[in-house]
Amino acid sequence: MNMGNANVEDANDALQAQAHIWSHAFNFVSFMSLKCALDLGILEIIQNHGKPMTITELVVALPMLNPTKACDIYRIMRILVHSGIFARQKLYNDAQEEGYVLTNSSRILLKDNPFCITPALNGMMDPVITKPWSFLSTWLLCWLHADQLQHWFQNDDHTPFATTYAETLWDYFAHDPQLKDLINDGLASDSQLVTNILVDKCKEAFEGLNSLVDVGGGTGTTAKAIADTFPHMECTVFDLPNIVAGLQGSKNLKYVGGNKFEAFPTGDAILLKKVLHDWDDEGCLKILKRCKEAISSQDKVGRKLIIIDMVVRENEKVNDEASNLTKTQLFFDMLMLVLVAGKERQQEEWVKLFSAAGFRSYKITPIVGFTSLIEVYP
Repeated sequence: MNMGNANVEDANDALQAQAHIWSHAFNFVSFMSLKCALDLGILEIIQNHGKPMTITELVVALPMLNPTKACDIYRIMRILVHSGIFARQKLYNDAQEEGYVLTNSSRILLKDNPFCITPALNGMMDPVITKPWSFLSTWLLCWLHADQLQHWFQNDDHTPFATTYAETLWDYFAHDPQLKDLINDGLASDSQLVTNILVDKCKEAFEGLNSLVDVGGGTGTTAKAIADTFPHMECTVFDLPNIVAGLQGSKNLKYVGGNKFEAFPTGDAILLKKVLHDWDDEGCLKILKRCKEAISSQDKVGRKLIIIDMVVRENEKVNDEASNLTKTQLFFDMLMLVLVAGKERQQEEWVKLFSAAGFRSYKITPIVGFTSLIEVYP
């Protein structure tokens, strides 16, 4: 476009482009507005109200609200209605007046929801987690050479998190247990949700197995559900000693401490639920080889590795829902880049890793949402 001869059509295109860019630049507004609603307890207030809640009723119900700022609650609610967090609904006794109600998206944020993901959101909203994004490309003073400036793409750090804090996320947890608990609570809620679908929709993947080792299984949310669903199966949760220390097993569930980069317990199947996306290809390959060793030592039919993780479908734009799921996967991929040097992988990338680790075949089954079940055979 010749800027000297810009016409009305060019200007219209520029305005549309401007609106598109601003809509992306201001994505954080929805995020921080949601954080505000969570901090104020607005979701529980509307839930407890039991019917559509007017803005006046909401303002009155908010504790310790400065009266001079009451009018601004409407603005928070308006953006969150537009984002699909809340909806407006006609009042029963007045067809003209509307009140706020929860949506499926906001119900999963309620504290008493068994699948509540609010802890995970609080973790992602924590300033410790958001600050490293600024160092993805922002100049950072290099203390070794005060006359030089560096950003993450120019230094040798594995992650922008390491550039920001001079240590890994895992090491940072050691002196910030509150953040660690937030992240772990979020992971547990995610496990609860995914596992609920897993044992219902993908039950056949576990049938015929007599033993299963959940590597990196944390406190055992997933393994407990599998053990309860298949009482004949011996389930083992394998994670770092400090994570499993003191945890009590049951009749067919036990906990073992160790390092997943070294040898771990054998079983008919090894389960890796959202473990591999935390690691780069080199780290994944080490874990996969240990998994193959663990199941290859079992001389039984049906031995396999079961992976619960994302399979990015970058080119799938069949409809808006599929496009939004892909966008979410790509957001998570960037999160892995910034925090832990991991990644979300496309099918071709998974296959390359399986082949390099010596596995012969695989089967991918999409689960509801953006997660897939991957069965890999030695």
